[in-house]
Amino acid sequence: MNEKSSDNDRRFMAAAIRLGKQHQGLTGTNPSVACVLVKDGCIIATGITAIGGRPHAETIALGRCGDLAMGATAYVTLEPCAHHGKTPPCAQALIDAGIKRVVTAVVDPDERVSGKGHAMLKQAGIPFEQGLLSDLAKGNIEGYLTRKVLNRPFVTLKLAVTKKGLMGLRGDGQLSITGAVSRAQVHLMRARHDAILVGAATVRADNPDLTCRLTGMENRSPIRIVLDANLSTSPESAIVSNADEVPCWIVAPKSGDSEKQNALAAKHCQFITCVIQEGQIALPNLLNDLANKDITSLMVEGGAKVATSFLAAGLVDAIELFIGTGAADEKPSEQAILSPVTLENIPKGFHLVGEWEFINPQSGGVDRQYRFEQT
Repeated sequence: MNEKSSDNDRRFMAAAIRLGKQHQGLTGTNPSVACVLVKDGCIIATGITAIGGRPHAETIALGRCGDLAMGATAYVTLEPCAHHGKTPPCAQALIDAGIKRVVTAVVDPDERVSGKGHAMLKQAGIPFEQGLLSDLAKGNIEGYLTRKVLNRPFVTLKLAVTKKGLMGLRGDGQLSITGAVSRAQVHLMRARHDAILVGAATVRADNPDLTCRLTGMENRSPIRIVLDANLSTSPESAIVSNADEVPCWIVAPKSGDSEKQNALAAKHCQFITCVIQEGQIALPNLLNDLANKDITSLMVEGGAKVATSFLAAGLVDAIELFIGTGAADEKPSEQAILSPVTLENIPKGFHLVGEWEFINPQSGGVDRQYRFEQT
């Protein structure tokens, strides 16, 4: 019972998709779903998955309009759930409220739901359409979908490089490549991810904090993860100093130095035991472990080595490439750290989905941000 969509359907679904962005990174392992209820061409109620993951979007929207829901059309960015969990099925809630038609964007891959929500609507005689603006809607719930289908987080690789592909200088610490506006965009990205990952070399060289430092969003900082097979992270480093407030997970083999582990544990760091293969941390195993620890989205913000490792393993789903004007390219070649990704060298299988420009007040130039996703 799949009805043809209209321009109004696309307009209201697009509104639901925009609404769903508001709680990205705030709903735990549940997706940030949005529901828009429309009657006589007017929106009568909206709902987004609540912070923490419950109540669901449909329940919230229905609760806001009461009996007005009778005869309305529901636009939902993900197939309504059909199973009894901590809350009753949303599909049944729509049926009980007298919703006359349902339009959904994405079929839920959860085996408890997949197709069953739509089947409940069909059995109740409620017309529905599925798949409307699905590609757009998936962007809001990419972490949820990836974890359900692949048992790993959705991985975004973030890189900041100069026009000539330079991303750092050996021995010189952190290089200021982009301006304040671009850096604010990175902090927004951090706020939307469950976790952020770097290598121990980045911690040693740059001593980053890796928190979200936007005013009013300080509590949106992601879990910080450090790949550190040799336990070289200093207990005095910035990423460790506030581990009691913002979690810091150290990835190291079980046979690691107990004295170093104890020193980091005393600063509230937690440990993830990793598998070592050919002298390197086995990234697929690690990502499976992170999924089992409820991480749905991971932002990789490390150096060239970590970026190359994730790309080589085929574990990158999206690339956020910042081309900055804040640092000079004329540096000794022996000091240069070159990016594995540049505009002229985009990995196979990725396509451009968006680009933005930001004024860099420090350099007087223009920084550019490009987002690439797997085809």
